Amino acid sequence: MLKHLYARALQLAASQYAIFWLMLTAFSEASFFPIPPDILLCPMILAKRCKAWLYATVTTLSSVVGGLLGWIIGAFLLHYLAMPIIHFYHAEQQLINLQDKFNTYGVWIILIKGLTPIPYKFITITAGAAHFALIPFLLASLITRGSRFFLETVLLYFFGSSIQDFIEKRLIWVTSFICLLLISGIIAFKYI
Repeated sequence: MLKHLYARALQLAASQYAIFWLMLTAFSEASFFPIPPDILLCPMILAKRCKAWLYATVTTLSSVVGGLLGWIIGAFLLHYLAMPIIHFYHAEQQLINLQDKFNTYGVWIILIKGLTPIPYKFITITAGAAHFALIPFLLASLITRGSRFFLETVLLYFFGSSIQDFIEKRLIWVTSFICLLLISGIIAFKYI
């Protein structure tokens, strides 16, 4: 099924309504949809490099607004959607522990996890469930999502299709390396 969705996304990237589909995908992926917007962003940039920066901006802003919906789901609908399942598995304490961790390390969780291929909806919904402050959540989302999408855009803009294979196959390693650097910096900052 995912391969079919991926093939369909490539078709949408070539359509005249591609930017609409990019906005919709970025928005929905941050709150409930399983497919990341990168599968539209990359081919759209390769097809029209002159619009690369517009595409990156649209993707970033749509993802942040979608993240707001994820936050709302976590803050106001978690009890209706997830609590019966959590109660069935007697996982109430695990949810409390997760919310406590988010309250302690919230901005760092958003900044680090937002760069990785981990579905962003997990971060947005958890932030809402922890009732993490909305303004810091939105600012951290803007930074982390913008960093991710603009990094891809820079690579595609300057290196073209030769970098697309690298992005699709090795982005996990690149983002993991960035996260390692960020964590090292946090640890170094803490002890300096």
